[in-house]
Amino acid sequence: MESYTYLLLLALILLSTKVFGLATEKIHMPQVVGALLAGIILGPSGFGVLESTDFLVKTAEIGVIMLMFTAGIDTDLEEVKSTGIQALVIAVAGVTVPLLLCGGLYFFFFMDEFTFYNVLKAAFVGSVFSATSVSITVETLNEMGKLKTRTGTTLLSAALIDDILGIIVLSILSGLSSGGDNPLMVMGRIALFFVFTFVVGAVIRKVFLYVSEDHWHSRRVAVWALAFCLIMAYCAEELFGVADITGAYFAGLILCNVTKSRQFVAKKFTVTSYMVFTPVFFASVGMKTDLKTMNTEILVFALFLVVFAVLSKIVGCGLGGKLCRMSNHQSLVVGIGMVARSEVALMVAQKGIAAGMIDPVILPAIVLSVIASALVTPVLLKTVISRGPELV
Repeated sequence: MESYTYLLLLALILLSTKVFGLATEKIHMPQVVGALLAGIILGPSGFGVLESTDFLVKTAEIGVIMLMFTAGIDTDLEEVKSTGIQALVIAVAGVTVPLLLCGGLYFFFFMDEFTFYNVLKAAFVGSVFSATSVSITVETLNEMGKLKTRTGTTLLSAALIDDILGIIVLSILSGLSSGGDNPLMVMGRIALFFVFTFVVGAVIRKVFLYVSEDHWHSRRVAVWALAFCLIMAYCAEELFGVADITGAYFAGLILCNVTKSRQFVAKKFTVTSYMVFTPVFFASVGMKTDLKTMNTEILVFALFLVVFAVLSKIVGCGLGGKLCRMSNHQSLVVGIGMVARSEVALMVAQKGIAAGMIDPVILPAIVLSVIASALVTPVLLKTVISRGPELV
């Protein structure tokens, strides 16, 4: 007899993530934190009500893909161009320093031999903390009336470039972790993927421009976009050995400035994603965060990781700001504004676990660091802005 338990599990996840999400929002915390807590409390670490199934794994994977597509289509390339080299320098430093510091911390704690495989595993952990989530920063700056300043615009542009660079780093690491191939062949496949993306992008751009011009067709643009997103995710993983979320992200990036229906597509994706797929993803991460496996070593590592995750962005992005001749205060604001991590960090961690590059035992430490960075960012940002000179 066919089991319908998956319906009950899905209902529990949707209800619990929404309830916990609303509760954390009430105390000015991201709803992502609430969704994670729902998975932790109802999963193996808590009451054990939720359990991972093949259905939930596949649903969570679709949620990740849709999240990355939405991140891509929400990218404002014109805003990135407006701040040019300054945002690029800050983003490069903001990716490099966390990659080295957080990856190095993992290597120090858990590796006893300097091999290519061990370095790759450490780099995967470091890449988790390369990505930035500026939604919290945007809300804080907007609340203080500082969002439209030159510093605020540079920060947002740097965060967008930061995400693009982070996805490229993930693509390279995913390719290298597939094993069995010569590193040069792996890099060749990754290069071919970007050539493929460029060619496909040029063709799809014309198709979507044509489709979105007609209102009758525009209502179906979201369906075409979803199909394109899934095809790119499939091609990235199956044809080029690159993470499927990389294909999804670049699918969104291709469409971000080529269709008049961009906002319509983004809205449809957001509704569909956050109604079903995304809550399952965040809950699944929480379910995999088994706090019962944490020993003293993992706990100490988690505490150090929180500190390194926060300081690496402040130091990296702040240094990038100084190289671009920003003042000490502006550089510090940009550095703190880039501290928060959220969805992308969790997605990279998930990919690392699936590839066997990140040990599930350290997932609690990663989740703790993501939550801590989300909590400290608005507090530090408000303190630094209010006590410093006027931002320009």
